[in-house]
Amino acid sequence: MTRTIVASATREIIIGFDQPFCVIGERINPTGRKKLAAEMIAGNFDTVIKDALEQAACGATMLDVNAGVTAVDPNATEPALLVQTLEIVQGLVDLPLSIDSSVTAAIEAALRVAKGRPLVNSVTGEEEKLEAILPLVKKYNVPVVAISNDETGISMDPDVRFAVAKKIVERCADFGIPAHDVVVDPLVMPIGALGDAGRQVFALLRRLREELKVNTTCGLSNISFGLPHRHGINAAFIPMVIGAGMTSAIMNPVRPQEMEAVRGANVLNGTDENCTNWIRTYKDYKPAEGGQAVAAPTQVNAPGEGNGNGGRRRGGREARMARG
Repeated sequence: MTRTIVASATREIIIGFDQPFCVIGERINPTGRKKLAAEMIAGNFDTVIKDALEQAACGATMLDVNAGVTAVDPNATEPALLVQTLEIVQGLVDLPLSIDSSVTAAIEAALRVAKGRPLVNSVTGEEEKLEAILPLVKKYNVPVVAISNDETGISMDPDVRFAVAKKIVERCADFGIPAHDVVVDPLVMPIGALGDAGRQVFALLRRLREELKVNTTCGLSNISFGLPHRHGINAAFIPMVIGAGMTSAIMNPVRPQEMEAVRGANVLNGTDENCTNWIRTYKDYKPAEGGQAVAAPTQVNAPGEGNGNGGRRRGGREARMARG
């Protein structure tokens, strides 16, 4: 069984088909968040701190850390800022981290200070990227996200995206990186623009699991881009992709509706043994008056608790899920 091991200084998590779904918290990312970008540029990390603690309290398995605040000379500005952000986050929570950058120098700088075994996010099928990123992945012995596009861009043909993923897995092998350390992103398209985007990704996931035997991830909310009530679409999408073989996703763990879908899928997929995490999280759950479901349960699991991955904890806290 394919198992991708990620770790912080004190906690080890396994991403795998026989493991609970790995929720990679997406919030520490200034892309599209002008206020957060301005704060980070000014050296203000209040929102980063809030997002790190909140995502951990809401049940994230890992946290993605991105410091891409500007398109102007990111090679000069991003490495130091990513290092600073990473060090702040890993000082706050004991969850494994995903180092998220398109700047090779920033990834290398972050790997030098990262504790444990972070996930590198990401490499594409472009030869230039493969030659730049894979030596770092090998040197630091870390897993990597493989995004299924190359020099030709993002193909609308799922067979082409599968071929790109296969190429990346093979090129990783050339560098001595095993397939279990490659987490493929098959690229989820917006269902509002491409009517068969759901069917495409379900078919791709089955092939990636059965033929390449790799773990998978995605930017979960891409599926609902441009639609109203996006969280309803996302919540429906989650158990479907898990059933098709997806083992992780970069998503917002602060959204109760989507985390309920993850936890429910874990129960039905048999990865929440004896329904332990579900019962712990929702044992005091009550519907609101008028039959409207309460958005937040009374208690949520402490950071990483109940994931069934054998993670070690430094401590925990109880908190209500943030509404949103």
